Amino acid sequence: MAEIVLEKKPELAKLRIYIGAAPGVGKTYHMLNDAYMMKHQQGVDVVIGLVEPHGRKDTEARIRDLEVVPLREIPYKGVTLKEMDVDAILARHPHTVVVDELAHTNVPGSKNKKRYEDVLELLDAGINVMTAVNIQHLETLNDAVNRSANTVIRETVPDNFFKRADEVLNIDITVDELRTRLRAGKIYAAEKVEQSLANFFRKGNLNMLRELALRTTAEQVSSRASEYRRTQGLEQAPIPEKVMVCLSTRPGTERLLRIGARVAGRLATNWYAVYVTRPDDDKGHGDPEAFHRLEEYQRMARDLGAKVVMLTDRNVSDALIRFAQQENISHVIFGQSARSRWDILLRGSVLNRFLSEVRDVSVQIVPMAKPLRKA
Repeated sequence: MAEIVLEKKPELAKLRIYIGAAPGVGKTYHMLNDAYMMKHQQGVDVVIGLVEPHGRKDTEARIRDLEVVPLREIPYKGVTLKEMDVDAILARHPHTVVVDELAHTNVPGSKNKKRYEDVLELLDAGINVMTAVNIQHLETLNDAVNRSANTVIRETVPDNFFKRADEVLNIDITVDELRTRLRAGKIYAAEKVEQSLANFFRKGNLNMLRELALRTTAEQVSSRASEYRRTQGLEQAPIPEKVMVCLSTRPGTERLLRIGARVAGRLATNWYAVYVTRPDDDKGHGDPEAFHRLEEYQRMARDLGAKVVMLTDRNVSDALIRFAQQENISHVIFGQSARSRWDILLRGSVLNRFLSEVRDVSVQIVPMAKPLRKA
């Protein structure tokens, strides 16, 4: 009788993310210190793919203790810029690579558009990755941080990326200690200190960011523990919650998607981004701007981990109600625009109809900004 030999499946590469409330908490230093101990105490083959020292002497000292893969030079608009060389790391194929500034957008002409996409490629090749990011770059926290910090965070990482992480480490220090580091010139140059203290490094803003970092780490731990108990049969898996976000082409819909992703993340569940088109829809020919926004919202929804669902029905309310009932949706997020009572009486309200016909569902209504009229 022939012997059957089962091949052992290769283990997935490990992803460790160091997060913090703000620049200067020590994410990069802790990451490099861990990499140093792995190399010199455990004999692990660790290299640096990219680290931004920002002139910090402690960080620069730790970089010199590790092998650095040379950066790739990319010509762009008459200058030469440097980016992480993904192909060189793949060719070197170390056990573990250190990749800083996870939310970074790569220079046009790079292999991938975003650095987190570089990380995913390295993981797919079987290379373990250690990376660092500030909490304000998490996509679904974008609105909250923008309001609190009175600034625009343009570089973000999809929350779905964190689901790939095997470990999330929160590097935490007190607000007072962080502000002391800033005053001592350990974070930014002297000319930026006072402006930073009055804006992003305000105590109220830092306290909010610190709480978000702690909550995000706790949610990650809770989600992993719940998944472990379920797979090990330690408890009966509950009926999964389901979240639905009702898409529209209106500006501001990205806020609904971020809220939906956060709700789904807290419940450790999958979620849907649903749009209803009518049979006579002209595929954006009548309003190309609205069609382009819808495509962007669908892309964003996928990046955040949603399943995008396109329904076709002459009646939007009928389609949403039917989908919610068929899929046993438990949480629904609507955007509510400013409409006159007379307009609602004439045209009806999808939200009012949904509330009147769908039971045992939590509905969250997010106010939408009223579009400005063109002059």
